[in-house]
Amino acid sequence: MSDAVQTQSTPNAAFTPRVFSGIQPSGNLHLGNYLGALKRFADAQEQGIESIYCMVDLHAITVWQDPADLARATRELCAGFIAAGVDPEKSILFNQSQVPEHTQMAWIFNCVARMGWMQRMTQFKDKADKNAQNASLGLFAYPALMAADILVYHATHVPVGEDQKQHLELTRDIATKFNHDYGVDFFPITEPVIEGAATRVMSFRDGTKKMSKSDPSDMSRINLTDDADAIAKKIRKAKTDPDPLPDSLEGLRDRPEAMNLVNIYAALADLTPEQVIAEHAGQQFGTFKPSLADLAVAKLSPISTEMSRLMQDQGEIDRILGRGAERAREIATPILHKTYDIVGMIRS
Repeated sequence: MSDAVQTQSTPNAAFTPRVFSGIQPSGNLHLGNYLGALKRFADAQEQGIESIYCMVDLHAITVWQDPADLARATRELCAGFIAAGVDPEKSILFNQSQVPEHTQMAWIFNCVARMGWMQRMTQFKDKADKNAQNASLGLFAYPALMAADILVYHATHVPVGEDQKQHLELTRDIATKFNHDYGVDFFPITEPVIEGAATRVMSFRDGTKKMSKSDPSDMSRINLTDDADAIAKKIRKAKTDPDPLPDSLEGLRDRPEAMNLVNIYAALADLTPEQVIAEHAGQQFGTFKPSLADLAVAKLSPISTEMSRLMQDQGEIDRILGRGAERAREIATPILHKTYDIVGMIRS
């Protein structure tokens, strides 16, 4: 998160800096998840800012999930966090359903948020499409739960992709309205954190589309469970164009597949895209791709191996998630109780 987390941020000066992020346990973690989230989380925990990372299994069931697959995917996501370098002793790792304060706070926010706000959410429109009347109420209302996920910890910063910015804006709207309605300065106005060379990793088959587990072609993505041979093969076969790499980023403007590979190299190597271009300018992809493949194998193969090892001991993963839930509740419970006090609810 580098300089994006500003502890002196004016609207939140009274709040302890705290990072929150959640990922749906939908299975098949891929390179986009790693570069856009997991790697950034591992790098950020060295800043000394309290970080809370959640497997949002309640969000996952807004559409039907096979129960066994959901449980497996939740454990696999936890294994992915740890294998990518997120230390459960330095950061808090847990699955959402073990912390009931999320759903309790979400009901409060359901009563704060306005119908018009929810109806403007583009992700609901995209997912429900023409079947909005058959979509679950959870799919419609889940941005209020997302706001609760964040604000029940008084999180001041949330790493998000471009596609989640609208939901974070809703979180800010809910916090602002609650504070105004009750005449308090209780919830922070959470700041988005968007950075990095490959926060949006694109498909190896089509550089204009985001890398996705739902793409029918497995060659469109690198899965974090892929072995070294599969990683190298997918990079060698990634779609490119016949031109060599230019001597400036401007030369990649209308070359989405080339830009995608340069961005991936930069993110894996902790370089800027400009530095990658300076180093590889003039190279054909027959030369650049093997270099990228070697780098990707070096960075990603250990993650695949460690995830496999962790998944052999599901009991240990469950213990990590359970301990994380206990730590999360230590933060969330007093914030929820204070919210109840502000609203006027009587507690024993």
